[in-house]
Amino acid sequence: MNRSKSRAPWSRAQGRERGAAAVEFALVAPILLALVGGIVELAHIYNLQISVTQAAREAARDMAIHNNQGLAQAAAVAGAPGLTAGNFAFAFSGACADGLNATVTLTYKASSLTGMFGDLYTLTGVGAMRCGG
Repeated sequence: MNRSKSRAPWSRAQGRERGAAAVEFALVAPILLALVGGIVELAHIYNLQISVTQAAREAARDMAIHNNQGLAQAAAVAGAPGLTAGNFAFAFSGACADGLNATVTLTYKASSLTGMFGDLYTLTGVGAMRCGG
């Protein structure tokens, strides 16, 4: 027996399929948005960490050359132009002498973009350079 096919452009089954797709989207969309937000937040943290480490390297380099903490702090701020200078905290290894290493530990407090992993991050960068070249 041959069955006749409905010639209507939208049958009842197709209408139900559209409703199922909307429900599936409503279930999956929050998960996808959370995943994208997490990726954005982790990329932001990683970028901040790279900048803090670069600032610490610049401070250690300047400390090894000039043996002046004020100049080293200024070099760190200049070495990370995207960071707020007021959020830096410096720790120096001491006076620089020939043959020793000048070590600078830089701590930076930053706020999050999305708040998914907390509101405030504390990032640490360490730079070391041989004194006197």
